[in-house]
Amino acid sequence: MEIENRSVEFIPENERYGTAKRLFTIWCSANMQVTTMVIGALGVVAGLDLGWTFIGLILGNLIGSVFMAAHSAQGPHLGIPQMIQSRAQFGVIGAGVPLAIVVFAYILFTAANGVVMRDSIKAVVPVSDNNAIILFSVLTLVVGFVGYELIHRIGAWMSAISSIVFAMAAYAVLRHGLPEGVWELSASTFKFAIFCLVVTQAASWTLGFGPYVADYSRYLPTTISTRSTFWYSYLGIVVGSTLLMLLGAVMAASAMDITTDPGSAIAKLFPGYEKVAYYVIIIGVLEWNVMNLYSSYMSTTTIFTGFNGTTRISLLTKFVIMAIVAIIVTWIAISAQYNFNAYFSDILIGQVYVLVPWSAINLADYYLIRKGRYCVAAMYDVNGIYGKVNWSTLVIYAITVVVQIPFMELSFYKGPVAQIVGTDISWLPALIIPAVLYYLVNRNKRLHMTPFESAPSAAVPMDKLKAA
Repeated sequence: MEIENRSVEFIPENERYGTAKRLFTIWCSANMQVTTMVIGALGVVAGLDLGWTFIGLILGNLIGSVFMAAHSAQGPHLGIPQMIQSRAQFGVIGAGVPLAIVVFAYILFTAANGVVMRDSIKAVVPVSDNNAIILFSVLTLVVGFVGYELIHRIGAWMSAISSIVFAMAAYAVLRHGLPEGVWELSASTFKFAIFCLVVTQAASWTLGFGPYVADYSRYLPTTISTRSTFWYSYLGIVVGSTLLMLLGAVMAASAMDITTDPGSAIAKLFPGYEKVAYYVIIIGVLEWNVMNLYSSYMSTTTIFTGFNGTTRISLLTKFVIMAIVAIIVTWIAISAQYNFNAYFSDILIGQVYVLVPWSAINLADYYLIRKGRYCVAAMYDVNGIYGKVNWSTLVIYAITVVVQIPFMELSFYKGPVAQIVGTDISWLPALIIPAVLYYLVNRNKRLHMTPFESAPSAAVPMDKLKAA
């Protein structure tokens, strides 16, 4: 298998391959891992009954995955990384603002995975806490450097293997039974604040894939319909994330320690085969970690290439950028490993404040304003039609972040609206406000669509895509 040579540039049609079905396997397997279980356990740990937790998790996944899949559908249509497309809304250089935030968010998540996998690594390799985190980072760097095709192949295998392992784990937990009354669904056991938090956490998890989801669909042929891309992505993440979150909730209701060492919690369900289970668990989280590192590299590269219009990145530059990101990730993981619960909860909710407004702006532009009509070549031209900096978009983005402050709830701050409601519901204004403002400011652009070019770097209209 060759190392991927493409990076932030447009993928020409003669290099496109694969079917939309592989989007189901990669997003199902990326979510079918123990970090997802931690999300499901948080509601039960906070005091919500299992029945209400189930409803909140399912609702959050169904809502958040819509936006993730809508981004995924852009990949085959445009053939470029997700955040390159943001240059059409923010300007070629202005896109560096959300890009920098995206890089920061995924660095934090990648670090969190290192902490989650620390004890699982130690269970199969006799190393110290710090060295376990370092080893996991090295593995992540190697697979991420090889790139796109290896990531998809791991996803295809792990979607099957992980399904078997976690199905057996669910059977083992349910066979011993659950405490009496955990399934009760009554008004007396309903805790509105915690229920809203569960919905927010689940939606935040799936929304968080938005800034890089098209990175893994951009090699698909343009003949693949938007509908197929959307539904395979949507079903993949809904199935993978929902099932594992529900399993995490069930295990937490069984008084199993999910939040601090989820890998060991699963492995102990397979007496005599613990090491085999640990290997599956490690590879499962490794896949998602690689996707975070890969897209952190893509976003970092997009920031710097915006200044000089570079479209090709050498393998050496790719490795150096990935290695620097991996070193930063490792340092954060080692520093935060003994205060993980507060750290993980804050980044899970905190990403809503910065990633969701970007998602709302991007989707409003793509589906409502331009209707998929873009000049891809201009996204690499600092002096092109999308301009250097789109100040109106940046102002809308900044306004949205500020408006969310009263809705915020973190370990160190709770806004006035969050105090009234009892929990953080900032993802609602984060979705609605920027989409409405962006549409009102840019609605006249629908009358002045970007003309299409005959060059292969121009995107095709959405209405010419093959219908499913």
